[in-house]
Amino acid sequence: MRLTLPFLSLLSLLAFAKGKEISLFDGQSLQGWTDRAGNPPAKGWTVADSCLVRQAKAGNIYTKRSFLDFSFSFEWKIAPGCNSGVKYRVTDYSGAVLGPEYQIIDDDEGKYAPDHLGATASIYAIKGASADKKLKKSGEFNTSRIIAKGNLLEHWLNGEKVAEIEIGSADWKKRHGSSKFKKRPDFGMKRGRIMLQEHGSEVWFRNITIKQLGRSARQ
Repeated sequence: MRLTLPFLSLLSLLAFAKGKEISLFDGQSLQGWTDRAGNPPAKGWTVADSCLVRQAKAGNIYTKRSFLDFSFSFEWKIAPGCNSGVKYRVTDYSGAVLGPEYQIIDDDEGKYAPDHLGATASIYAIKGASADKKLKKSGEFNTSRIIAKGNLLEHWLNGEKVAEIEIGSADWKKRHGSSKFKKRPDFGMKRGRIMLQEHGSEVWFRNITIKQLGRSARQ
């Protein structure tokens, strides 16, 4: 049985600590989400049809809680031309909030090839997703999952793993070293909040859940 918010629920907290899947969005309110400063999200984020929706300029929103090792699942759809994303293990670097990103963008716009570093499901600016990924059209819901366990990062799309990399590996050092994050040697390594990106486009999220893994589940 899937447990739901609020985080203040002792039962939910205990289940989460034991590595059980819990919901981060109750389908009715923005409880459990904040702006960068920890205040309630701006009015551009709302709830409609059991979805967490970015309807107007509002800034990014964050989970109240920070995470290290986890499996994060969510469903999403976008308006044509949309650019958004989900960042995780985010760290505030003197005003720049950075972390690995599950890119969400309208690939049909033709800006990027399906396996480009900036295409949907890529580990943004680090590693592209599979060229043969099964991505649904704008206006249709996709199912995604992010796994962060130790140094391993995985991105899943509609039931298939489409990108993975190991932090600290030769491949990571090469890619990270040539990316815009190269001056952040601990990029992607720290416990941090999960961020839904507001990038000027309409995007819908639903069925947002998380399960702690490994080190986190034992703490």
